[in-house]
Amino acid sequence: MGSVNKAILIGNLGKDAVMRFTASGSPVASFSIATTEKFTSREGEAKENTQWHNIVLWGKTAEAIHSYLTKGKQVYVEGRIETRKWQDKEGKDRWTTEIKADKIVLLGGGGGGGGEGRPRQARTGGSSMSDGPEMSGHETSIDAPNDDDIPF
Repeated sequence: MGSVNKAILIGNLGKDAVMRFTASGSPVASFSIATTEKFTSREGEAKENTQWHNIVLWGKTAEAIHSYLTKGKQVYVEGRIETRKWQDKEGKDRWTTEIKADKIVLLGGGGGGGGEGRPRQARTGGSSMSDGPEMSGHETSIDAPNDDDIPF
């Protein structure tokens, strides 16, 4: 039997996405989203646990959608978990765990940017943006997630 590496998150951006280009010219957008779990402690006290997730989005999708990824915006992200090793300025080994996004849907809540009130979807991984929305801020026909797409 094979293995599965899949992350599905719905959360809010902590700050605007950052757009960069690799040395070879490939576009990459990076941003962090927060997911919050609410629960009641054994003592009956309401508690929250917030986790931050680093997201990386590559290619034409990153170029097309990064301006919509603004602080406070709620997004649905599907991707795979990757941990990479790198060295800091002092030569010490460091590790970063991030989600390499395969699919992203802009949801209605949160900060500025386009797409308020209507989800916008973009897929990555070699497909053209014709599979997703036109990110011009105009009303577009897209596939919104349905109950079968969300695992809870």
